[in-house]
Amino acid sequence: MATVTRNKLVFITYSILDARGMVVEQHDIPVGYVHGANSGILPAIEQAVNGRAVGERVEIALSPEEGYGERDESLVYVEAVDNVPPEFRRVGAEVLFQNEAGDTKAFYVTAIEDGKLTLDGNPSLAGQSVTCLVNVVDIRDATPEEIRNGRPLDVPTGTQVH
Repeated sequence: MATVTRNKLVFITYSILDARGMVVEQHDIPVGYVHGANSGILPAIEQAVNGRAVGERVEIALSPEEGYGERDESLVYVEAVDNVPPEFRRVGAEVLFQNEAGDTKAFYVTAIEDGKLTLDGNPSLAGQSVTCLVNVVDIRDATPEEIRNGRPLDVPTGTQVH
């Protein structure tokens, strides 16, 4: 039986629960990554699924440092609603900003009150401890190109690439 080891292509499904145990993110369509190949999967998740087999489920407690990071209050801006285009005057609206280097960052409208609108560039779970429930759904040998990319190249129908 195949187990999760370095350079294996691993497909997982997962749920992320906040501190109250409420599901805040869920991926029922398998997400693929190459284990140990700089895939972008959180190191704590890779470590927890290492050695696991198809069908195994792992529960992982992530501190803010291991998960979404600490909150950065310098990424919170309050602006007069009248200075914001109408299409962004709703809680949950996504606003993309670009810096001088051409990097784009998403900010979200998190509050509108007293004529002011709050934009927040922090991940919604920043500063929070979360629990990840990860299911290993498939494992196979990764190709040399997949190992270089850290991701699957030939994605089966109904799966996502992380």
